[in-house]
Amino acid sequence: MDALRGRYLDGIAGASDESSLEDIRLAALGKKGEISLKMRELGRMTPEERQTTGAALNRLKDEIDAALRARKTALGDAALDARLKAEWLDVTLPARPRRQGTIHPVSQVTEEVTAIFADMGFAVAEGPQVESDWYNFDALNIAPEHPARQEHDTFFMARAPGDNRPPNVLRTHTSPVQIRAMQERGAPLRVICPGRVYRMDMDQTHTPMFHQVEGLALGRDINMANLKWVLEEFCRAFFEVDSVELRFRASHFPFTEPSAEVDIRCSWEGGQLKIGEGDSWLEILGSGMVHPKVLAAGGIDPNEWQGFAFGMGIDRIAMLKYGIPDLRAFFESDLRWLKHYGFAALDVPGIVGGLSR
Repeated sequence: MDALRGRYLDGIAGASDESSLEDIRLAALGKKGEISLKMRELGRMTPEERQTTGAALNRLKDEIDAALRARKTALGDAALDARLKAEWLDVTLPARPRRQGTIHPVSQVTEEVTAIFADMGFAVAEGPQVESDWYNFDALNIAPEHPARQEHDTFFMARAPGDNRPPNVLRTHTSPVQIRAMQERGAPLRVICPGRVYRMDMDQTHTPMFHQVEGLALGRDINMANLKWVLEEFCRAFFEVDSVELRFRASHFPFTEPSAEVDIRCSWEGGQLKIGEGDSWLEILGSGMVHPKVLAAGGIDPNEWQGFAFGMGIDRIAMLKYGIPDLRAFFESDLRWLKHYGFAALDVPGIVGGLSR
């Protein structure tokens, strides 16, 4: 036993590669290996000899197997070290231009919007894309007979047979996130709610899935003047112009009262959009003071708190800022389009450093 142990352990320690290590394993522990053959001789021994010799052979087998595993690990580590030294690469070198990815305009504009509103004290709130009928409609003061609650305008989820509860929906706006934020955080509150929304519509300027950002600010004395200032500051920063002029037009939304659609002064000279100058007006978003019923649904006392809300399409303002003519191209996975309209991956938008570097 001692001679076997010494010979095989010395051979394992001196093995220079995994191939020679495998040869030693087969010579010792293979089906026709030396130790395996000795195990077969146990049947010809007396019970006392079999007990003693069998135990010794098992210990030897385990010892050699452990030595083989340890040497194999050591050889593998040594091979990896050699490979790492041979394949060393300076990771501080710039990326190869042909392999450089780009950021999708929707992601870029979402980051731009987040940076601007963060500078004004707005946090980001998120919620589920599959919403209950209550969060998507009832809590937002949308009546049962409202057109948005019809199947031709909203994606309703399938229900199990016999289930009489209102079906869940793919959210038609990010307004349900405002309700959840009020319930979770209370007032005062300042949040924006970016995310995907879904409606049954498809043409050059509409898709069944698009991106929206909504804002909500609650306080004891917040009013429409505060809303106007916030939107002016946002438009000035987002479109990167020195001044903007907004026009508020009376409108109706179930979740705000009073409600207003907001236009921005612009010009289309030479077919190019210029913000902040000219004689034309362009609608960019909807807004208003939060309806008392919506505040109550969010667990906020409308007798103590009030606030404003607004919402705009991320895809739409991306089209306006970066001159993208067709909304459908956003979702066609055309690498040529993405290379043309995409943004550098490491250029994070910032108020000081610039948004669209």
